[in-house]
Amino acid sequence: MTCTLIASASTTVGRRKRNEDAYVLDAELGLFAVADGMGGYSGGEVASHIAVTSLAEFWAASVDTDNTWPYAFDRSLGLHENRIDAAVRLANRRICARREGELRNMGSTLAALIVRPKTAIVAHLGDSRIYRLRGGVLTQLTRDHSLYEQLRETGADLPPLDQYAYANVVTRALGAAEHDRPELQTLDLVDGDRYLVCSDGLSGVLGPAEITALLADTAIEAVADALVEAAFAAGSRDNITAIVVHVQQRP
Repeated sequence: MTCTLIASASTTVGRRKRNEDAYVLDAELGLFAVADGMGGYSGGEVASHIAVTSLAEFWAASVDTDNTWPYAFDRSLGLHENRIDAAVRLANRRICARREGELRNMGSTLAALIVRPKTAIVAHLGDSRIYRLRGGVLTQLTRDHSLYEQLRETGADLPPLDQYAYANVVTRALGAAEHDRPELQTLDLVDGDRYLVCSDGLSGVLGPAEITALLADTAIEAVADALVEAAFAAGSRDNITAIVVHVQQRP
């Protein structure tokens, strides 16, 4: 089975003064990730850049079987799950090491998609999201690590997310705890799958119906731009970033 990936990405500062989102798109290695920085001053921008740079560097380096890994192999995980787990943990450690002075409160969410010939691995910390469109049905593959989501799961009576005063409070992120690890899941691939990796500047204002329509009916080369433009038009007040990946499988 051969797998061809066609991907596009788009990001905008939107209505903010600086863009604290960052992303990596490497179709050859099957790595796609979005990081949304936080922490004031230039902290968010620094944290998100460290996140995607560390992720990309380790993912590329770990292709080499002679490379030394910074963490022991977890026998409960497969090879590529271990690779992305180690890559995220290394990014987290590097952000933690830089948290001093003006950067003492910096951190970053991270949503990463690894596409292999037959499977996809999803890794995330925070409230950046990954969606999958398959057969016209949109599925949110990540669960927000946020105060809102934790309260919702307890059955608390909450307003819509865009009306909640603490909507931006995340409960897990890179830089928050030195030994934190990403939430992981491995899924089967199907020919024609489309994946969206995005920051909450997009998911916070576009609902499932709007995302589905754009993912389903827009050419892959233009769909990331279309999603970002739609989120801005819908009133997003955050930075907005989207990566869209289209899967083509052949025997």
